[in-house]
Amino acid sequence: MIDHISVAVRDLDRAARFYEAVLAPLGLTRLVTRPATIGFGKAYSEFWINLRAGMAGAEEGSGVHIALRARSTADVDAFHAAALASGGRCDGPPGIRPHDRVKYYAAFVIDPDGNRIEAVTFPQ
Repeated sequence: MIDHISVAVRDLDRAARFYEAVLAPLGLTRLVTRPATIGFGKAYSEFWINLRAGMAGAEEGSGVHIALRARSTADVDAFHAAALASGGRCDGPPGIRPHDRVKYYAAFVIDPDGNRIEAVTFPQ
């Protein structure tokens, strides 16, 4: 349903280092580099970071939330660990999250610009 998504960042180099580490466990790599934007993906750029040097960081609890599919719980764990090691903050540690109709395994992080990013998988 969604072809691609982008998030605004204040420091493109810092964000690139963060997202290269965080997206690698999910199988996404840097595919496109332009002066003010970088695209990550598997076959084409599905996740973009765009330089917005003058913006303020996202406000805590702003509602910004992007969930990315992981292949396994180990990939979710690796995503979370990479985020914390690369300057992100934990917004929900890896674990099972049972809900009404489905149980899923996820971890939530906040990137250096305040964007809330989740990695999720649906274990059997």
